Amino acid sequence: MILHRAIAIDGPAASGKSTLSRLLSQRLNLIMVNSGAMYRAVTWKVLQRGIDPNDREAVVQALREMELECGVADLVSTIKVDGIDPGDELRSESVNSHVSAVSAVPEVRECLVSLQRDYLKLGDVVMEGRDIGSVVFPETPFKIYMDADPSVREARREVVGEVDSVAARDRADSGRATAPLKIAEGACVLDTSGHTIESGVEAAIEILRGQGFVMPASA
Repeated sequence: MILHRAIAIDGPAASGKSTLSRLLSQRLNLIMVNSGAMYRAVTWKVLQRGIDPNDREAVVQALREMELECGVADLVSTIKVDGIDPGDELRSESVNSHVSAVSAVPEVRECLVSLQRDYLKLGDVVMEGRDIGSVVFPETPFKIYMDADPSVREARREVVGEVDSVAARDRADSGRATAPLKIAEGACVLDTSGHTIESGVEAAIEILRGQGFVMPASA
């Protein structure tokens, strides 16, 4: 029996999921898993091979032929494709523009959800994404749905050089047939619009305490 715990952090693009999850993992000594990086890695490889991300059959065939290697380094998840770490390419404009299409392919989600669940064999995790509380770990009691005003989210993406529309990304993520972005049952909504990074982490910790998460003595 797996006794490790999962904290599910879901929300739309630029809601602050990655930053909060990283800081929570450090504060609580948990493995931080960025599920989005896994979808971006598959998208990167699809584009590297010159495949149309909207060609489902071609994407599925490429998925079957690629080797995905998931690991952990300094309590943070890692991903390699065919032995290569894509690095900063995961945040490239081309990957940003096509990751929603690749993520919508059911076979891609089935494959990556299985890999995401495997992390729970290694220890307690905080995992961020768009379907963690609803699909990957629906039975965990520790669920936070992060959100922020669209203007705040647009500004955050501009700061890191990402120019794709959050509204378009939201429509794609929420409207897909397979594992759409939604507030998972039992999740507590945390609006980060008026929070600093530090106050957002404190708010998340208070939510987790209310959900029954037993904190380490150092937290």
